[in-house]
Amino acid sequence: MKMGTVVRTLPRSTEGELSALARFGVATVHEAMGRTGLMKPYMRPIYPGAQIAGNAITVLAHPGDNWMLHVAAELCQPGDVLVVALSADNTDGMFGELLATSVRARGVVGLVIDAGCRDVAELTRMHFPVWSRAISAKGTIKATLGNVNTPVICAGALVHAGDAVIADDDGVVVVPHNAVAATIAASEERVQREEKKRARLAGGELGMDIEKTRPKLEELGLTYYDNIDQVPD
Repeated sequence: MKMGTVVRTLPRSTEGELSALARFGVATVHEAMGRTGLMKPYMRPIYPGAQIAGNAITVLAHPGDNWMLHVAAELCQPGDVLVVALSADNTDGMFGELLATSVRARGVVGLVIDAGCRDVAELTRMHFPVWSRAISAKGTIKATLGNVNTPVICAGALVHAGDAVIADDDGVVVVPHNAVAATIAASEERVQREEKKRARLAGGELGMDIEKTRPKLEELGLTYYDNIDQVPD
């Protein structure tokens, strides 16, 4: 795709849908989707306890160049999440307090960037959540065109503009826009199953009995001995 491409419009999930996804959290949503959509585990929040869900504004930028983040700011709407991918591996501090101030004024709820960010103390005081590959004070330039709202690969996950992005202490997961309703339903079912299982675990039952995995363990050769002397060489 030609560099310098900016797409103005994108599909967006409703506030209610995003709130539901945020409530379920990354782990539940990831499992409910069949263990798909998860970004690589090096994407970590800059402060603990942050939790967001929003519509993806995608950015393809180049190492050490944050120009396209400024271009993307103009297109942001309330409830959006900036998702920034890089054309090559990079850890420069491409986002800081000033850009956060700018995109927050447009309604952005957070940033996911497969590169570095800086001004972490200020961002934390602002309660502006960022999930990044690194923290680096190294600055950037504005010299090279990238893309906005085209498909990107961010930390190993394919993201289209308008996909739902959920992020918390467990990481970042992407839900394709056309799968949001089904994912919410599957997540709710999973939560209900876990509530029942939690009650049984709290009552003293073991997970392998609840899941009825003892026969499979025996089939695979799991053997119990009363003491170490009984174990064959």
